[in-house]
Amino acid sequence: MLIYGTIIVVAVGAAACIARLTQRGLGLTANERLGVGLGAFCGAMIGAKLPFVFSDWQEFLSGAAWFSNGKTILLGLAGGYFGVEVAKWCLGIRTRTGDSFVVPVATAIAIGRIGCFVGGCCYGTPTDVPWGVVFTQVDQLPRHPTQLYESAFHASCAVVLAIGLSCGWCRGNLMKLYIVLYCVYRFASEFIRPEQQFVAGLTAYQWASAVLALGFAWLWWRDAHQPGRAEVGSDANLNPSASSPRST
Repeated sequence: MLIYGTIIVVAVGAAACIARLTQRGLGLTANERLGVGLGAFCGAMIGAKLPFVFSDWQEFLSGAAWFSNGKTILLGLAGGYFGVEVAKWCLGIRTRTGDSFVVPVATAIAIGRIGCFVGGCCYGTPTDVPWGVVFTQVDQLPRHPTQLYESAFHASCAVVLAIGLSCGWCRGNLMKLYIVLYCVYRFASEFIRPEQQFVAGLTAYQWASAVLALGFAWLWWRDAHQPGRAEVGSDANLNPSASSPRST
């Protein structure tokens, strides 16, 4: 769909423009920024496709699963995080970069979810609320516009995290905070999404949300409690008014 594609292009463009501001104080070369960006993109794409790749054994063996429809933002965020870490390890980069990605990513997803709403995917369960939306490609029942709910969530995160970035809140751990918050949101929103229950009355996304929330909370705790880890190279310079970068 042309409108959906246009919205996604706008989302990527907005993220790129914001990233130029949030990443300009990192002290990385152009090649290093390119490598980190590619790591984020590849990691996010792989993570977003993994549940769908392994859900169909025949398509997995043929490779078709990688090119079929279906992506999940939940694992895409985690994949992007670890993709950056792998890229930095390969390039020998020790600068903390997580905080510089968080506002661009939240902005891109907020805009991208509007594309999901226009495209009629990722809808919610039937509802009687006045703002229920009929997605005619599904049925004639008013449903929760969960795409718009999530867009509002990520837009709110972008604003709050931008303030945190400028004020030095949770320095070096804003991306972990963002992912934990999204895991909590996604766990709660699954109750109004028509996903199949997996184990103990919870969906696979709820179980994934719980595991990822615990994992990134532990990473946050580790960074905060290991001497020197939370401060050295902690993106203190990402405020555009800062003067010089730190690195580990």
